[in-house]
Amino acid sequence: MKIGIIGSGHIGGTLTRRLRTLGHDVTVANSRGPESLADLAQETGATAGTVEQAADQAEVVVIAIPLLAVPALPPELFEGKVVVDADNYYPQRDGEIAELLDRSLSSSRWTAEHLKGARVVKAFNNIQAKHLMDNGRPAGSGDRIALPVAGDDADAKRVVMELVDALGFDPVDAGTLDESWRQQPDTPVYGTDRDAAGVRQGLAEARP
Repeated sequence: MKIGIIGSGHIGGTLTRRLRTLGHDVTVANSRGPESLADLAQETGATAGTVEQAADQAEVVVIAIPLLAVPALPPELFEGKVVVDADNYYPQRDGEIAELLDRSLSSSRWTAEHLKGARVVKAFNNIQAKHLMDNGRPAGSGDRIALPVAGDDADAKRVVMELVDALGFDPVDAGTLDESWRQQPDTPVYGTDRDAAGVRQGLAEARP
């Protein structure tokens, strides 16, 4: 699969490494330009590119950047594409965004409103990067970690859930983008390594 990754930090860099190991054609971009990604590209065999190049012809685009940078992304690049939102809203970093502070919007719904036409799916936002790198397990393993996946587009969600499974984690359907606040920071599943039953329980126990 042709996958674009925008962001080369903890989660973006980890997904670049893991998805290349699985044989996917990965183009990675960041705000500092392709030259800054030379080491990551050499290490993984990914292509270092611009944001435009990462999105171009990609079947899936992962966004793993500070949330405050999302409005600067050209929405036309993502029209009709499956976009994995791996971001989280941190007020101390991203500033005060009223509808996110009062949780009248999930951060993924806020992102989807900026990327009109994209098929946004929330995933990979609740796991520590080191665990995403090291703790994938074969299907059926007793110690397999589960990851929540939320989205409005059933087919887009299926594509992302299949990627989660291929990476060694049990995908759990976490509902719609409006319900994705249940996997945001300060919820039971955030930063924890629960199994599928535990993730479902944690999603149900989350309180706004």
